Amino acid sequence: MSNIYIIPTPIGNLGDITYRAIDLLKSCDRIYAEDTRTTQKLLSHYKIKNKIFSYHQHNEHKIVDSIVNEMINKKLNIALVSDAGTPGISDPGFLLINKAKKSNINVFCLPGPTALVPALVQSGFATDEFYFFGFLPHKKGRQKKIKQLLEKKATIIIYESPHRLLKLLSELKEYDENKRKISISREITKIHEENINGSVNEMIEYFSKKTIKGEIVVIIDKFDHKQKN
Repeated sequence: MSNIYIIPTPIGNLGDITYRAIDLLKSCDRIYAEDTRTTQKLLSHYKIKNKIFSYHQHNEHKIVDSIVNEMINKKLNIALVSDAGTPGISDPGFLLINKAKKSNINVFCLPGPTALVPALVQSGFATDEFYFFGFLPHKKGRQKKIKQLLEKKATIIIYESPHRLLKLLSELKEYDENKRKISISREITKIHEENINGSVNEMIEYFSKKTIKGEIVVIIDKFDHKQKN
């Protein structure tokens, strides 16, 4: 029977990959990657000389059926990777996994790198209940979604791009009145990794004074600190 292996790849430090992931990348019949150029750097680093094919948000609807059908007909085992982290978590993967499951193809997801877990744990905020949203809408529905998120009595995890971080912080200040603490993690596992906690005003003051770069995870504490104090 054919198998799909969902393989998390490092989000920064190339050492953050498992031995099993490397073995599977070497042994699978094909590797499907979000960006073949990015994945090729990883494969070259670990001397993996396997066939690599493109699978991303702009072509997945066109090719997903042919991938599944070819897997069944040729009994292929494939690996699916994204540019960084775990496929299917704010990256392409859901559509192929869903189609494969409906076609009785085995799907195995390896444990491994993802930005949300280290960002949450290092924040020091409550981890008993947390809500991961991923990226907010850029325009339509954005304000409504932020209000809905802030109504949740749980720690909230959001991915944000560098050029929209200050906009998000201003929106949080408007709707949350500076009550809940925020933790921001940037460039996790990379040379310039940064993890800072504080009020929304402190975050705005800090990031307004610097050039913001890298992948960003914003964690909003579940507790209203004004009520706690």
